[in-house]
Amino acid sequence: MAELKLDELRQFGSLEFIARQVVEGFITGLHKSPFHGFSVEFAEHRIYNAGESTRHIDWKLFGRTDKLFVKRYEEETNLRCQLVIDGSSSMYFPLPEKGQKGMPDNKITFSVYAAAAITQLLKRQRDAVGLSVFTNEVAFHAQAKSSGVHHSMMYAEMEKLLQSQPEGQLKTTSAAAALHEVAENIHKRSLVIIFSDMLDSANADEVFNALLHLKHNKHEVVLFHVTDKRRELDFDFENRPYKFIDMETGEQLKVLPAEVKAQYTGRMAEFKGELKLRCGQYKIEYVEADINEGFRQVLMPYLLKREKMF
Repeated sequence: MAELKLDELRQFGSLEFIARQVVEGFITGLHKSPFHGFSVEFAEHRIYNAGESTRHIDWKLFGRTDKLFVKRYEEETNLRCQLVIDGSSSMYFPLPEKGQKGMPDNKITFSVYAAAAITQLLKRQRDAVGLSVFTNEVAFHAQAKSSGVHHSMMYAEMEKLLQSQPEGQLKTTSAAAALHEVAENIHKRSLVIIFSDMLDSANADEVFNALLHLKHNKHEVVLFHVTDKRRELDFDFENRPYKFIDMETGEQLKVLPAEVKAQYTGRMAEFKGELKLRCGQYKIEYVEADINEGFRQVLMPYLLKREKMF
């Protein structure tokens, strides 16, 4: 099964079913790649390290994959993961086209599908998963658990984010305060996965301090920087008059793209460079997540990070 992208997922029903389709396609792709054997029994094995005892090597798996894996016991495999989704108004960009039916291909839809797929992987591996949603405050927070009822509740909360934002109800971002609150509410060492466009640039230093707060609490942190690369980073618009509207303040600006493109792309490159630099300094894994690409860009870094934690 080829990897599914946003515009191909509208045919499916519930978010949980969509997440299963994404994961099945991803795992099938792994088997056809150099990562063959990496994920099927991922929760039960880790790669064999030269020099350690051969007592727990899974020779049957070696026969199928030609790679050495060591069987892991239940207590070695359990992970706690907190998914953190930015639900502010800027995440609803781009808005649906006039007359478009179904869900738009925007940043919040991509983030929710990606988070749901990771939830599905965590469920397969019997790991505990929690969910936090923030705008200018933490709008929802559930501690990591592994029960079926808990998973259903999480999918229901994520599906709420897929509903179109009511006109006039702008939700600003206060990522710094929200991430500090999330850090205070996660009481055990966890893998914290954040989906955000990080458009809280007016408070950049405070945001970085909040990310550092998560690291001080010994959490492993992965930041998926969610963007519509073509429009937001490359500023790929026809050279005709446009009215740009700030989705969080409602401020409007009429411009010809050609007149501001160089300055805009320069500022965005500077912003992204600073974000990557700070994440590197804080040992936070920074991953660019372009909504126009598939979900492998999210799922593979997650799997690799999980493997490194054991």
